[in-house]
Order: sequence, then structure tokens, then C-alpha cells
Amino acid sequence: MIEISDKPLTIREAAELTGLSEDTLRYYERIELLPPAERRSNGHRFYTADQVQGILFLMKLKSIGMTLEEMKQFRMLTDRGDGTIPERKKILEKCYRNINEEIERLQNVRKALDYKKDHYDKLLSNSSLDDPGCDFLSYK
Repeated sequence: MIEISDKPLTIREAAELTGLSEDTLRYYERIELLPPAERRSNGHRFYTADQVQGILFLMKLKSIGMTLEEMKQFRMLTDRGDGTIPERKKILEKCYRNINEEIERLQNVRKALDYKKDHYDKLLSNSSLDDPGCDFLSYK
């Protein structure tokens, strides 16, 4: 768990704490994924603990595969309260399906790589075998 200071953070400090770049924070603000940061009299941004918590929340959404548009919608729905839970659940279910599809795709990639690795192991252990080159096409 990240410890967030009660004192306002500069954009640099917020970036370091969240792992995002300063440019990303500015971009998220520009596309209204983040609400506008508070400004000091010199115009420099600063972030409250609640705003940093909001950034960390968005990072969690991104880590589960949400697009920026989905993150924006999810944040907006969250801000509107518990009446939006069914809509938020639908967004999460879509992410869940997408992640499962990606897991299946990666499992197929692993099978193909295992097949090719086993093929090379056979070639290395038996020099009389020929290598037909890229034999991924014969993989099932």
C-alpha cells in the first residue's frame, strides 16, 4: 500500500508516487480522465491526497485492461454513486472477458513455443534430422 502524504504534492511528487510521468498526469487532466489539479498562485499544479488516491484508482483500472475511455466512464459512474453499480459491473465483466481471451491467446502462444522448443531439442539430440525451417505451420 502506498503511503500518501496529507500535504499537497507537486506534479513531480505525484508522478514519483504513482509511477506515472508528469506528461501523463497532464494528459489525463487534458482528456478529463482526471479532474483539474489545484493550482498555486504561480500556476503550478498541486495534488491533494484525495487526488493522488484518484490517480492510483485509475492506475488500478488500467492494470485490469481498461481503455482510457472505459476508465473515464468508470470514474464518472463511481462519482455518481451506488446507483451506477450495475453499469460499473458491466464494464468490469467486459474487462474480465477480454482478459480471459488474452489468457487463452497467450496459452496458445505458449503451446506453439513449446512445440518449436521441443522440435529444436530433437534436432540438437539427433543431428541426422533435418530442420524444415519455420514449421509452425505444421503445429496444431
